[in-house]
Formats: sequence, structure tokens, C-alpha cells
Amino acid sequence: MAVNLGSLVAPVKESISLDDLADNVVAVDAYNTIYQFITIIRQPDGTPLMDSQHRITSHLSGLFYRTISMMEHRITPVFVFDGIPPALKQRTLEARMKHREEAHAKWDKALREGMIEEARTHAVASSRITKEIVTSAKELLDYMGIAHIQAPSEGEAQTARMTREGLTYASASQDYDLFLFGSDVVVRNLTISGRRKLPRKNAFVDVTPERILLKSLLDNLGLTQRQLIWLGILVGTDFNEGIDGVGPKTALKIVKEKRSLQEIKEYVKSKYGKEFEVEPEEVEAVFTDPETIEIKRAELDTMKNAKPNKERIIEFMCEKHGFSEDRVGKFADALVRLRSRIGQKGIGDWAG
Repeated sequence: MAVNLGSLVAPVKESISLDDLADNVVAVDAYNTIYQFITIIRQPDGTPLMDSQHRITSHLSGLFYRTISMMEHRITPVFVFDGIPPALKQRTLEARMKHREEAHAKWDKALREGMIEEARTHAVASSRITKEIVTSAKELLDYMGIAHIQAPSEGEAQTARMTREGLTYASASQDYDLFLFGSDVVVRNLTISGRRKLPRKNAFVDVTPERILLKSLLDNLGLTQRQLIWLGILVGTDFNEGIDGVGPKTALKIVKEKRSLQEIKEYVKSKYGKEFEVEPEEVEAVFTDPETIEIKRAELDTMKNAKPNKERIIEFMCEKHGFSEDRVGKFADALVRLRSRIGQKGIGDWAG
């Protein structure tokens, strides 16, 4: 699970447009973004987009069209992929796998019973990112000339470092873990903005990009960065379960009153009769000293300046995966022109 900071972040969220991010480089959490695509881009019964060989292509559609849309707004994305997860994350990964297997069984049952809306809900919950999905995503990004980086471990840690070091303006993800990793600027809803149907309801909402500054969050809460990590440990992260009965507001009160993790541990044991299932100091170290790599500005500039290859894009998207050559070709032309004529025209002008 991602750390539950939604209620604490809400007061400092800023609704923005894509144009507000113009002329900036944004480090995008690739796994989080791909997961959004494979959950959202589906048929009414929950079946993901697939090619003739039953390979999932929802993520390819999202990456291709949404990335070009970002670039039309003069945003330069750099996708950062996860590497080997920390050992502390194993329990979370196992729980997620079990949940997906259960959801897949419920999806099959709902389909057999003709319960389409319910089937889609379970299908979304069964989504998972496979090696094939990751490999195909990187291949498409290469043909598009879009920069991508392989993190040694957590992609969010790598994006946070790049933003702190000024290589990128912001880190983009749906999860709030980026704050615990110390990203100065976080953008949410970057790749999923637009009109979205609410699950199990005949209603729609408009999803818009949001920008949150770490400094504004810390100032509003009256916390240091280290205390924010302690708060996350109390409510639960991808690396520990947290303490039952301790929500964000209670955790905020605790970390303001206690001066160390040791005091927090003693308080939790005294107040709730519970202990952390892993040492909080180990979880804290994941956030304060994560495994990342140094990216030189010249190296990043080289990746950002890569040229798209229209022929390979069409071969990959249309011949291999069955997308419409007419539509892909028009957007590929837009992508090529965006490199040299960024901001002068919109995709609609080029695709007409």
C-alpha cells in the first residue's frame, strides 16, 4: 500500500493545468503510470486492450498518446522504472499478489453471471505489471525518443533525488511516498487527467493535475522531513504495516509530541499494547538513504534530445500490436514535429 497522507496533503494541493508545467522536465514514476493505464484503458467488461496474440497493449496506448499530449504542452517527461525492491517490501508484494489473484477469480465469476459493471471493478483490482509489459513500454519509449531511466531500486526514490538535485522540476506519481523520499515538488494526475467515470456509479468527475510542494506540506503540518517519515511509519508504508488504530491525524499528534523513534515505539507499546512488526529504524533508512544512482545533466540532456523514429513506431505499434496505422501515423508526425516546432501548433492542426 502507498502511504495514506491524503487528508494531510489536501490543504496544500494546488489544481493546475498542463500548461502550468510548460518548459519543465518532469520525472515520471513509470510503474505507477503504467499501472494507471492498464487499469483505466479497458473494455466495459474489464478486458484490457490486447493485440491479436493476446498481449496487453493498454499501456502502449496510454504511453504513446498521453506522452505526446504532454509534449504538446511543452512538458518533457523522463520515465523512471523500478529496479529490485528493498527486502522490506516483500510482504507488501506478496499481499498484493494474493489480492490480485482473488480479484481475478471474482472477475471470472462476475463475467459468467453477466454482471458487467462488477466484472470491470474486479478486473481493475486484478491488474499487474509483467516483465513483458515493462519491456514493451521501454521499447516504445526508445522509438519515440523519450528519455527513460532504470532505477536500481525504488523508482520513486530515484525521481525524488532527480528533483532535489534540480535535474527535473517535479516528480510525478499518484502515490504520496514521494514526500517521504524527499521530492521537493510532486505532481499528481499528470497522465490521467480528463473525464473519468466513478466505479459502480452512473456519474463522472473531471480529473485535473495537482501540484504539491514539500515545503508547503511540512510548514502546514509543522513537521520536519524526518518527522514526516515517522508519521508515514505509524500509518503504514510499502515497507511496514503501521499501527492499527493510528490514522494520519493521530500519527501527526504523536510525532509532534515525541522526539525520537525510540520514544514513539515506547509510546505505541504503552498506549496501544502493540509493537512494529519491523524495526522502524530500518524503514526510516529506506527513505533517508535509498539506493539510487547519480544522473549527470549531460547524460540526461543526451537522452532528452533523442530523435523519434516514425518508421519503427509504426512497425511496433501497428504491424506488431495492431493499432490503427492512420491514427498512429498522424500522432507520430506530431511527435516528430514537436521536437523542432514545440508550441507552434497543436496536435489537431498536424493531424487534420
